[in-house]
Amino acid sequence: DGLKGRIIELSLADLNLQVNEDFMGFRKIKLCIEDVQGFNCLLNFHGMDMTRDKLCSLIQKKQSIIEGNVDVRTTDGYIVRMFCIAFTDKQKEQAKATCYCTMAQSRAIRLKMVARMSELGSKGDLKTLVKELITSDTGKQIEKDANFIFPIKDCYIRKVKVLKKPKFDITALMEWHTDDGVDVGAVVTDTTEETPLVAGSGGRL
Repeated sequence: DGLKGRIIELSLADLNLQVNEDFMGFRKIKLCIEDVQGFNCLLNFHGMDMTRDKLCSLIQKKQSIIEGNVDVRTTDGYIVRMFCIAFTDKQKEQAKATCYCTMAQSRAIRLKMVARMSELGSKGDLKTLVKELITSDTGKQIEKDANFIFPIKDCYIRKVKVLKKPKFDITALMEWHTDDGVDVGAVVTDTTEETPLVAGSGGRL
């Protein structure tokens, strides 16, 4: 019982070994321990985030940052808050060094973000939402929707937080865990070579 309610933070590349690590390595997934059965912990989705180095690598000078957030309710009763981030891009054959957008354009793009995230979150249950966040490229769809307002790039669902959960249902949770507790991870081997210690000039081992 002491493990119940604990939050575990993992990299998406570690959870899904079949995908490209460069594409999924910056995603951090938070899982909450809902129930313990013997030596097995039943986990549920608790949130998603981006690594700080990925976020810092996207921020540059001479461009505008556009952020939007919305609260959505899934069909199975979860209330989820989703955050989106995007950056303005230079237009085709633009000679000007900067690519700042106006406040009206920023509001219009934010409305496109909110509409796309609301559609994504409310069309299915939490399991469907998590699958869509991991597999589908929602940022590219938002870029396409907002292209006629102002060109944007590097659009991502930056963060997802579960605000409210429905009443705990062990049957619904067990539907997420259909592998009977089989460990499908790969064995990690230590490839570092052991080098002998060498005494430096005037130093100690």
